Amino acid sequence: MIKILQYGEGNFLRTFVDAYFNHLNKNEGGMYEVNIVKPITFGTLERFEKQNNKYHIVLRGVENGNVVENVVAIDAVHSVIDPFKDDAPYYALAKDPELKIIVSNTTEAGICFNGEDKMDGFDGITYPAKLTKFLFERFNAGLDGVYLLPVELIDNNADELKKCVDKYIALWALPEAFRKWNDERNFYCNTLVDRIVSGYPRDEETKAHLTKLIGETDELMSVGEPFGLWAVEKKGNIAAYVKEGVHNIEVVLTDNIGYYKKRKVRVLNGSHTNLVPAALTLGAVTVYDCMTDDKLSAFVQETLKEEVIPFVSDDIAATTAFADSVKERFENPYLNHQLVSISLNSISKWRARVLPSFKDYYAKYGKIAPKLTVGFSYLMALYSSIEKQGDGYFVKVPDRTIELKDDLPYLEYFAAKKPIEEFMADEKVWGEDLTAYDGFAKSVLHNVEKIKEGVCLI
Repeated sequence: MIKILQYGEGNFLRTFVDAYFNHLNKNEGGMYEVNIVKPITFGTLERFEKQNNKYHIVLRGVENGNVVENVVAIDAVHSVIDPFKDDAPYYALAKDPELKIIVSNTTEAGICFNGEDKMDGFDGITYPAKLTKFLFERFNAGLDGVYLLPVELIDNNADELKKCVDKYIALWALPEAFRKWNDERNFYCNTLVDRIVSGYPRDEETKAHLTKLIGETDELMSVGEPFGLWAVEKKGNIAAYVKEGVHNIEVVLTDNIGYYKKRKVRVLNGSHTNLVPAALTLGAVTVYDCMTDDKLSAFVQETLKEEVIPFVSDDIAATTAFADSVKERFENPYLNHQLVSISLNSISKWRARVLPSFKDYYAKYGKIAPKLTVGFSYLMALYSSIEKQGDGYFVKVPDRTIELKDDLPYLEYFAAKKPIEEFMADEKVWGEDLTAYDGFAKSVLHNVEKIKEGVCLI
């Protein structure tokens, strides 16, 4: 038996990680047992108890051009533990030699250090503090280490988690032998995860449809897309416990986790960020709307082909195949991915997701990337149209008014009708002066003027 300790009972872990181990058990003779631990006091585990830890996921989307709705019964979860009520089962796992893997999803803010945390506390301390206490119990039991696979969406998530554990070892003056054991016997593996999970259906019509599809009422049902990728840093003997290949999700063990992150950020996330301002301006509401519109769909695909894919890696074919899968995911009629939701914090997203591709194109060709410039122009046109109403910042797009949410100084800047070029030159915003790229500011200002005149640039 290979036991997994899972910090978090949310939709993503249940529709991603648990679906993977469940597939191995049912289809490949695996012997995996997931033990879920509630990491915070908020919430209840009553639904798990009511359903004996069993539930269904429904993978809805497009596969090979066909619309699918695949129901998967999940029964890999052995136990759910509320350590705030009873910590005995929790610490029993620390002393269990069959425990091999620890998975966590405590949100991006969950991997952090607080110098005020006490070792004798629990409900008021961070996840890394809880983990340190757990690992110390295992060390004191004389057991070997484990593989830690955090899926929190931060860069180098496992490295950051270990840094926090190291700080708690120092803060609490724990034995040097424990520090050495943690360094040498535990394997902190950086990961990258990719599957869109919408969770429990929000509207009654969809809920009724899925209940009929499943064949029973399921208060833990969760909806996700068919695509799934888990890239895991190869350390130690992890291949003995985490199997590569497609097992509900695709799992890749790699020495180069950076490639998978770069590919996802530039191709998938970058496409979203470059598309959304133009799509909103032209009246689209969801990503699916964009992919069923000839102009917007072509804009996405041509930008990827000409200005993004060539700069992700030397393996153009692999990146192109990933981009094709992204296109299929964008065409998923079930996701209902709202453009307004994606537009959150668009300024920092453009810097992180699009600017690197823009810079690579400029470095190779000595000129600005035309389609990425158009995407940025629509972003500036949208933000420069901001009007403050009460405590919110709004812009008018066809048939509706939408609220933009971003860092307050950016919203205030544009609401005050300050110059676009000055904003582009602000190194605090972009990490550099964007007007230093020859012709960029001139093109953007010209484009914004045309956009506001109602001219379509795509």
